[in-house]
Amino acid sequence: MTQVEIITVSKKGQVVLPKKTREEMAIEQGSKLLLVEKSGKIILTKVDQLLEEEFSTMLASEKSLAKDWLSKEEEEA
Repeated sequence: MTQVEIITVSKKGQVVLPKKTREEMAIEQGSKLLLVEKSGKIILTKVDQLLEEEFSTMLASEKSLAKDWLSKEEEEA
């Protein structure tokens, strides 16, 4: 179902998702959303629990992963 609404951005840059949208997509406090900005458009997608770990890994920087890969604990294992 396509839903079109105009929402307002607050001073802090915050927006409120319409109640109907939150209910239909089961978005509640703590839900994770993936934000993609492309060609002047903003796309929000709900990240399911299973996919959240995959997105986190994909978005992690090589530098932060290197810390884990090069740890003494990993070498000993």
